[in-house]
Amino acid sequence: MSVDDFKHRGRRKMLVDLLRTKGIEDEKVLEAINLVPRHLFLDSAFIEYAYKDEAFPIAAGQTISHPFTVAFQTQLLDIHPNEKVLEIGTGSGYQTAVLVGLGAEVFTIERQKDLFDFSKIMLKKINFEPRYQTYGDGYKGLPSFAPFDKIIVTAGAPEIPNELLNQLKVGGIMVIPVGEESQQMLVIIKLSENQYEHYEFGNFKFVPMLERRDK
Repeated sequence: MSVDDFKHRGRRKMLVDLLRTKGIEDEKVLEAINLVPRHLFLDSAFIEYAYKDEAFPIAAGQTISHPFTVAFQTQLLDIHPNEKVLEIGTGSGYQTAVLVGLGAEVFTIERQKDLFDFSKIMLKKINFEPRYQTYGDGYKGLPSFAPFDKIIVTAGAPEIPNELLNQLKVGGIMVIPVGEESQQMLVIIKLSENQYEHYEFGNFKFVPMLERRDK
């Protein structure tokens, strides 16, 4: 495994500069991207390309998102330190680490056991551990820890899961890609227990959120 050396830090700085030109304006998000060694969350075969704005395959037929997508979703969340954030889809842990880097209190859930095991080890290794990390059904969320200030979904959902809406606090924000073949990035603001505002932020391509099923 490659350590986080000068070469990787230099490439990360170039990635941050690229993301800025692509429209990422939140300097706190860019700083978090600059902190997290993305190459450690990829298969070693892709290390040389880790700081390109590209998605790569990871375990269990999943992908690690483009850095732009990670930054874009994170910017839409408008994270403030110590906010409770629920992440649906830990993946290899990269997005999780960015949220932790922003000072959020992160609760994250992953359906694929291989990815859960890998991300738990890696996040601990680089000292970017979330508050709570578990293996389970993302559609169910984590009701015992609700309500959450923010919720981020990192896989394409065919529809907005009601269970997750119920776990969002009033005034909270959910960022979720919704659709089948491609997804519309939605920002949902919870105005009251049964009233929401929806905003659309363009088309993206995510791996599908797995169907509900028992572990």
